Amino acid sequence: MTNVSFRELGIAEPLLFALQAENYVNPTPIQAQAIPHLLAGKDVLGIAQTGTGKTAAFGLPILQHLAATPGKVVPKSTRALILAPTRELVLQIAENLRTYGRRLQLRHAAVLGGVGLYPQIKALARGVDVLVATPGRLLDLAKQGHVRFDQVQFFVLDEADRMLDMGFIRDVRKIVGALPRTRQSLLFSATMPGDVTALASEMLRDPVRVAVTPVGAVTLDAVDQRVYFVEAAAKLALLSRLLADPSLSRVIVFTRTKHGADRVAGILEKASISVAAIHGNKSQGARQRALDGFRSGGTRVLVATDIASRGIDIDDVTHVINFELPNVPENYVHRIGRTARAGARGIAISFCDSSERPFLRDIESVTRRRLARPEGEPKQAAQAPRQAEQRHQPRQPDSQRRRAPHRGQNRRFHPAPSSPQA
Repeated sequence: MTNVSFRELGIAEPLLFALQAENYVNPTPIQAQAIPHLLAGKDVLGIAQTGTGKTAAFGLPILQHLAATPGKVVPKSTRALILAPTRELVLQIAENLRTYGRRLQLRHAAVLGGVGLYPQIKALARGVDVLVATPGRLLDLAKQGHVRFDQVQFFVLDEADRMLDMGFIRDVRKIVGALPRTRQSLLFSATMPGDVTALASEMLRDPVRVAVTPVGAVTLDAVDQRVYFVEAAAKLALLSRLLADPSLSRVIVFTRTKHGADRVAGILEKASISVAAIHGNKSQGARQRALDGFRSGGTRVLVATDIASRGIDIDDVTHVINFELPNVPENYVHRIGRTARAGARGIAISFCDSSERPFLRDIESVTRRRLARPEGEPKQAAQAPRQAEQRHQPRQPDSQRRRAPHRGQNRRFHPAPSSPQA
């Protein structure tokens, strides 16, 4: 947190009241740096890790501008458009903006896949002040004539690096191309790969660059990061052994695939551990129920894929466990950012089998940090796979097994997910 107050940043009284009700005392560094520039009408390129308060950083100035310039909303249009990569993140942003702006007379709507079209069409029919959307569903509605972009005054692209990882680049460019040329634009990203830099140069005009961590120092310092070397067949045994410790009270376990998430969740459930899985094949209702159970404390372990994890903005996550290492190092940053939120500390534990050693090298290279190798690593768990794991892991044909890339190949390639709205 910073020593400056939201009032000193120029935030208006109705918003200050809402912030006080939510116990927001002092702005975070990204908020303290970005808010004055956004209130001044400048475009902003924000580089900030997840959990640093980005939503309030862009949301408060936009709400203040909209409230200060009331006007008749044009049917099927919006004055502020925020794009986010996943359904969960859209719902999280929309909920936060409604909370901040509850004393303002503004209309809000959220557009996302996995739910019925009619309620979204109905919400857009009269026009809204603030629209939060996933790119795919938004373009679907635009093609059907249910939304127009010619009234957009404020445009935000959030989680830009993840947006590109998920294959949304063409959809994003289509939307940007349909926006008015005169607008205020903001791009926020945890990392800045080349594609994000190119996109920023296309959509921002003379932007102010705001970064709360040095370029390259992309991991959260508040996260204790560890790695266990364990073969794939023994990972479930190690996970069960770790979960026997009650200090792992609210845990997110990451897998690379939807099938893997279901398999891990199923075996933990048979071990009488309260668990839920969240991934792109789940209906939006099932995903929301899983999040609600985890948020309330009724569910101890949430097993998630990278795509579905965006929008998991839940305080007091004690541990993140990478059951499988991501093959894109930037995804590691996003995963461990689910813990150590709101100023707390957290622990990230990674399981690394022999095929994942190249992924570990990439992660340590990008984050410029060597993950701790705990002393007294539970070797018994690493050597004795449980019978349950053997039952639930049929042998795959050689042609279907995942192999680590050879040295020298591009190990950071991440194929687009099967469902862009996952």
